[in-house]
Amino acid sequence: MKKIINVAKRLGLINKNLELYGDFKAKVKNVEITEHGKLILVTAITPTKSGEGKTTISIGLADAFSRLKKKACLALREPSLGPVFGMKGGATGGGKATIEPSDDINLHFTGDMHAITSANNLLCAMIDNHIYFGNELDIQKVAFNRCIDMNDRALREITINQEKLNNNKERKECFVITPASEIMAILCLAENMEDLKARLGNIIIGFNTRNRPIFAKDLKAENAMAKLLEKAFIPNLVQTACGTPAFVHGGPFANIAHGCNSIVATKTALTLSNFVITEAGFGADLGAEKFFDLKCRRMGVEPRCVVLVVTAKAVFEHGQFIGFENLKKHVENITKVFKQNCVVAINHFTDDKEEDILKIKEMCKNIHVDCAVCYPFEKGGEGCVELAKKVFEKCTRKVSQLEFAYELEDSIENKITNVAKKVYGATGVEFSDIAKNKIKMFEPYAKNFEVIIAKTQYSLSDDEKLIGCEPFVLHVGDIELRAGAGFVVAICGKINLMPGLPKFPNAIKF
Repeated sequence: MKKIINVAKRLGLINKNLELYGDFKAKVKNVEITEHGKLILVTAITPTKSGEGKTTISIGLADAFSRLKKKACLALREPSLGPVFGMKGGATGGGKATIEPSDDINLHFTGDMHAITSANNLLCAMIDNHIYFGNELDIQKVAFNRCIDMNDRALREITINQEKLNNNKERKECFVITPASEIMAILCLAENMEDLKARLGNIIIGFNTRNRPIFAKDLKAENAMAKLLEKAFIPNLVQTACGTPAFVHGGPFANIAHGCNSIVATKTALTLSNFVITEAGFGADLGAEKFFDLKCRRMGVEPRCVVLVVTAKAVFEHGQFIGFENLKKHVENITKVFKQNCVVAINHFTDDKEEDILKIKEMCKNIHVDCAVCYPFEKGGEGCVELAKKVFEKCTRKVSQLEFAYELEDSIENKITNVAKKVYGATGVEFSDIAKNKIKMFEPYAKNFEVIIAKTQYSLSDDEKLIGCEPFVLHVGDIELRAGAGFVVAICGKINLMPGLPKFPNAIKF
């Protein structure tokens, strides 16, 4: 690894812009934002449980741009300890396409995840403390949960001793994983510290006797929370194994949150580099939809090209014809729903059969989308040069203006229905009575809010066993309001905001 000071020099940064965390990590500050660079989004088809290598492709693509003498950098999310010790493992790429120092990034890094967890749980402690000392705000229903950055299914439902709430001695509550916390979303969506503090104050912590919301600012909690997040809000700079600069900041999941790295890191990267490669989690139906409908809308920036990662394994695990239909649906979403340029990246694995790769290339030809076979794991940036050339060519073209799946002025129900029908291919949406009642209650407080749909990542539907593009109805079981972040969460199917560990977690391999 190069010393991070030297990596920073490639971006025109000097000592006053850096807060060093040892020799190989730094936080980047005091950058005047201009956003002149071109943004490239990496997403994927519906994944298998082993993942399709979006991060590896992203890193390989950035290194390939560097090989082509283009000033490029990455803007990625921070890994969560839940997947690191769970089923997925680390999130720093693999083989010859990694970001470094990978162990630090996968584990404690610069402490951002811990700061987010602490700010979240400080607010929870202040809520219960307020209730204990008389409940002057008349909190009758608590609406903000504790979090932890770990997969722990035992915390999906807990009992809290709370003698002074509704005269009950106990109340049921739950933990969410830190990437699903509203604090995580706020950190990733805030434009500056003032905006961060205002959003923290607007978190709804509960409802009173008249079903009116009570906010974190009513507890005067926002200043202390912002202080805990002061360092975490500053973007982190690391490097690829080849020395390409990489901003790694913020880490919401895309199946239960909005799945994109922070706006402040992306804008900083766009200011300092000509080409910025970023990614959105899981398949394009989840991460890319939220990237377009939420992050691009908030930033006022859109990608010049979208890279759709596919593997032979994913196509043929879904079933050959069904897998091709899945690929086709994601390409159509990118090019026809959102009106974006698209290149398919076929992520090559060493055990792939050549005839399978040829079938995927032929499929891409039939649906009129460019593709490139990539070898980032084996060859690093050298293995992604063909992809980089095709992406660069797309970036030079005039692109259609980004179109959204819904308008902010739509009702909550219509926004969810538009995403379900246009992006997922659902025939309709079924709302539970709980969801209907909450939509009615939240609508006055959610004017012009985006929607985040939380569902399984393994299917276009809310049923992970339903592969392909067969007709289905999306089932919305619950609705949550994230007033600080400025969006509504629709919880669909059996998705859970606190994942569990698999039978043989990665933790036993350390």
